[in-house]
Parts: sequence; C-alpha cells; structure tokens
Amino acid sequence: MAFVKLVKNKAYFKRFQVKYRRRREGKTDYYARKRLVAQDKNKYNSPKYRFVVRFSNKDISCQVVSSKIAGDVCHTAAYSHELKRYGLPAGLTNYAAAYCTGLLCARRLLNKYGLDTAFPGAEEIDGEFEEDFIHNEQDEDGPAAFHALLDVGLKSTTLGSKLFAAMKGAFDGGLEIPHSEKKFFGYDPDGKEYDAGEHRDRIFGGHVRDYMESMEADDPDKYTTHFSQFIAAGVGCDDLEELYGKVHAAIKEDPTAKATEKKVPELTQDLKALRRDVVITDSEGNTKFICRNKRSKQQREDRIKQLKAHTLAKIAEEGSDEDDDDEEDEE
Repeated sequence: MAFVKLVKNKAYFKRFQVKYRRRREGKTDYYARKRLVAQDKNKYNSPKYRFVVRFSNKDISCQVVSSKIAGDVCHTAAYSHELKRYGLPAGLTNYAAAYCTGLLCARRLLNKYGLDTAFPGAEEIDGEFEEDFIHNEQDEDGPAAFHALLDVGLKSTTLGSKLFAAMKGAFDGGLEIPHSEKKFFGYDPDGKEYDAGEHRDRIFGGHVRDYMESMEADDPDKYTTHFSQFIAAGVGCDDLEELYGKVHAAIKEDPTAKATEKKVPELTQDLKALRRDVVITDSEGNTKFICRNKRSKQQREDRIKQLKAHTLAKIAEEGSDEDDDDEEDEE
C-alpha cells in the first residue's frame, strides 16, 4: 500500500484564513487592486488615479477613482443612460456607447478641474493609436496631463472588448492612460498589424448598422421588434454614423452633469405620526408606501404574546373539531 500524506490535517485547519468577503463573492480582484492602488513612498502622498469601467445588463459606468485609507474617492462618474441627453435614443450598452461614455467621463473630469482647454483631446476620431502620451500643446510649462490607470475589475480583457472602447474614448477625451493597440478591435494578432479604419467603423456603430441591414432583409418582423426604439426615434441603418458624430460633438460642447428631478409624491398622512404598519397612497391614488416604524420593547413582547395566543387557540379549535368527528364515527 502506497504512503498517502495527509495534507489537510488539524494544523492546516487551525491556520486556515478565509479570504476577504468581496473576494469570496467574486467582486474584487485584490491581487490586481493592490498593484493599482499602492503608491510609492517617494510620491509624497500624491493620489494614484484609476479609470474604472464597469458593465451591467442595461448600463455602462465609467469613474475616475483614487484611494485613501478610509476608502475610495470618486472624482467624477459618467453613465451610458446619460447619453439620451446627448441625442442617443437607444443602444446604450454596445461598443459605440462604451466609447461615448468614456469620452463623457474624460471631458467631465477635465472640465471639473479646469484642464479642458489645455487638453482638448482628439480633434478627429479616426481610431489611430497614439504611441506618445498626451501633452499640453498650448503651454509646455503648464500642468501635466491627468494620468490614470485602467481598472477592468473581473471582466476578461479579450481582444476587441468594450472595455477598451471606453478607454479609447477617455484617451481621445484628454486623459493619459497607458495602453497599446494589441487589444483594440481591428488588431490582427497573427499578422501583428492594426487596422485603424476597422476600429473607427466600430466606434461609429458600423457593426450595429450591418446587423440592422441583415435583419431587415432576412426577418422584417424581428427587425421591428428588436430595433423598436431606433425605429421610434426615426434612426435608420444609414443614420448611425452621423448620429454618433453628433453625440461626440454634443459631449465635447457640454460634458457637465445635470441633476435629475426626484419625483416625490404628496402623502396624504404624516408618516412620523404613525406607529404601526400602514399603506399610504398619494393624492392620485397610484403609488403605495409601506411605513414600518420601529416598535418599542413592550410592543414587541405584546405582539409575540398575541401571536402565541392566536396560534394556541387555533390548535385547540382544530383539536376539538377532530374529537367531534371521532365521536360521530363511533356513533
């Protein structure tokens, strides 16, 4: 019989340490975060900025974040649902929308810190890869470019991913983000060549245009359902490039955030005056609110007594009914 070494013995379990909660939940890659956040001591407490890109089913978020001992500090944020204000009615999670969101985040950050005039970004969006970092073209002795590192989270960095569309948008918007062209759409890993024309076509929604054209020819019913929001807005296959160009121009013209109006219905009763669970509707009778005020200790004890008494009474009632049925069966 071969010797089998017992690896997970008592000493192993006594020294076992569980991983951080967000690592167990699959939300944070602490191996990458340590290298993105840790700053050299000779930098004299200067922050290390990250360009954070995250995707959900219906939205894209881009943030510029720095870290402190107390936690992360978000300097600015941009979301793809804001693109409706700039003239993009639908398609808020595709490659072109990711580029627009990154561009919006960059212009909003530079506008916040007064760097938008010194770093206007790319004048023409052509998809070309710039090997040099961004420089201040107006004043060489002026401020340096805003430097940030790309934070991809747990998303796979595959070739042509939307992550790099958002990064390209931020770079064209004026942020200095170290990168190469090897992950951009249009790069051929076998031939080691980069086609900027293909990347530009995708930035302006060329892949959406081709998909719309093929679906409209093959299955018109599916086309009307799948692209209903584009059709309602009067956007066709040939209008996408012009549409995204207008969105880019509108973002550069006014990247500031606009506060939305919160719709708070008028309540018919005072919530603070109520001491029990109630359902309240607004003046129109549409929205319902459940007010759950905190009970006192005496109220909680009385409630438990009532529940016990009700349960015992119900059990006794069911038992008496069974006894009556048994007596009837005997007779």
